[in-house]
Amino acid sequence: MANLRFYSNSPLAINATALLSESAATHATKALRLSEGDNVVLFNGDGFDYTCTLISVKKNAVTAQVHSAQKIDSESPLNITLLQGVSSGDRMDFTIQKAVELGVKQIQPINSQRSVVKLNAERAEKRTEHWQNIAISACEQSGRAVVPKVLAPIALDKWLSQNPQGESARILLNPIGAKRLAEISKPETEIQLLIGAEGGLSPAEITLAVSQGFQSIVLGPRILRTETAALTAISVMQGLWGDF
Repeated sequence: MANLRFYSNSPLAINATALLSESAATHATKALRLSEGDNVVLFNGDGFDYTCTLISVKKNAVTAQVHSAQKIDSESPLNITLLQGVSSGDRMDFTIQKAVELGVKQIQPINSQRSVVKLNAERAEKRTEHWQNIAISACEQSGRAVVPKVLAPIALDKWLSQNPQGESARILLNPIGAKRLAEISKPETEIQLLIGAEGGLSPAEITLAVSQGFQSIVLGPRILRTETAALTAISVMQGLWGDF
C-alpha cells in the first residue's frame, strides 16, 4: 500500500484546512491519483502527525481538512549533526536521504579541500533547497515528524571558527591514531560527526579538526566510500548508544 503521508509547510491544527507542499501535491495527484474524500496523514515538522481528508484536489494545489493530531515518538535519542563533505553526483543526495532515515538531527554540508563539486553562491542556494527537499521526502517515508535542517555549505575552517569547541562530542573518520566507536563512552551531548568527500579530508583539515576537539575513529580495515562511511558510522552509533 502506498505511503499516504505528506509534508505541508502550512500551520496544522484540528478542524483547520491546510495545503500540501507543491511536490507532495504533484505526487498525490500524478503518481497516486488521489481524489477528494481520500484520507491522508500530513506533518509539518512540529512532531505531530495529522489525520486529514482531501477536500480539494487540483493539478498543483491539494487542500486537506484536519481531523486529529497524534504526537509521534520516532526521534533518535542521539543528537547527531552530520558534517558531510560535499560529494558529487547522486552520492550527496543518497547520503542525506539515508542519514535522515537513520535519525540525524541536522546536516551541515562541508566544502572540503578535496570536494570534487565546487559550488558558487547561486548553485549552493539551489543545492541546499534541493537537499532540504530530500530530507523532507525521507521524513515522509520513514515516519519522522521532525524535519532535520540542511544548512548551506560552508568551508570547514569557517564552520570551526563559527562553532568553537564546547561540550559537544566531536568525531571524525581518520585511521591514524584512531579508536573504534565501541571504545568511546556514550556521549551525553550533541555528536558532531565529520566525514570527508570522495578524497577524504586533507591532512591540513584533519590537523585543524583535531586541534578543535575532534577525535579520530576508524571503521574497520577497509576503505569506505564517503556515503558508506557516513551511514556506517551513524548506524554503529545508533547500535551502540541509540535506538537500534
